[in-house]
Amino acid sequence: MQPRRSRRLTTEVAGLKLQNPTMLASGILGTTSDMLRRTAQSGAGAVVTKSVGLEPREGYPNPTVIEVECGLLNAVGLPNPGIHSFAEEIRSLEGLEVPLIVSVYGFSPEEYAEVAAVAVQAGADAVELNLSCPHVKGAGSDVGRNPKLISEVVKRVKDAVDKPVFAKLTPNASDIVELGEAAVEAGADALTAINTVRAMTIDVETARPILANKIGGLSGRAIKPIAVRCVYELYRVLDVPIIGCGGISSWRDAVEFILAGASAVQIGTAVASKGLDVFRLVAEGIESYLERKGYGSVKEIVGLSHRG
Repeated sequence: MQPRRSRRLTTEVAGLKLQNPTMLASGILGTTSDMLRRTAQSGAGAVVTKSVGLEPREGYPNPTVIEVECGLLNAVGLPNPGIHSFAEEIRSLEGLEVPLIVSVYGFSPEEYAEVAAVAVQAGADAVELNLSCPHVKGAGSDVGRNPKLISEVVKRVKDAVDKPVFAKLTPNASDIVELGEAAVEAGADALTAINTVRAMTIDVETARPILANKIGGLSGRAIKPIAVRCVYELYRVLDVPIIGCGGISSWRDAVEFILAGASAVQIGTAVASKGLDVFRLVAEGIESYLERKGYGSVKEIVGLSHRG
């Protein structure tokens, strides 16, 4: 079912115009042009690819993804074909009706910049820097908790591309605002908050960690209160668009993030349980909320919880 368009839902993030404030989060369905196009046609206001690096990477052996009581736990290990191969998928999305954001990672600031440059040359409308993958040594896990390294990565990428740069922040740090400040001062056009939370689970019968990598990243409903708090704290201090991410599966969740300060929201884990209709359903729910409350646009409620 094709979603209908509404002026009340249109919004903007760092110059990118969105038909509605929902985005596909990185890591879910973002591996091929066909999947990304289907997601856009199902109602997502923008789509973010799976993270891609400079060279092909196989990732970790199974088991890499398991369902837990209130979300998903994964340690996939950033498998990807490498940016030069993935550039063909980006090119084949020419004419996509929604913004295409390519998630990139690297093992150095120079690698981040090189991957971002290839992505933009291939047709990306923006790049999202995966600064905080919680289970891959050397790629983001170290960078994401170090304000100086975040600054270096953002500066390198901003010098290499002429499109918006989003910095995706980790919750696995003592002060996410400090990380956000480093990214913004270096030139980040927007912040995505948050990436997954470091977590693990153990089989009590075998007494062994279930994930092959032992530690992974938790996503889904369990991390939503953490993500809302992070968005709230970032909005209170920084004057850049914030994209909320973490445990969003309904319009109420999305509105909560927007009230906390998010200009848009990313949906990931909920796609696995609710399917692609989740984008349309969330957008329609936001529109009904705005109409019921007497607001003319999404922008009118961004950060509303900070007022009064």
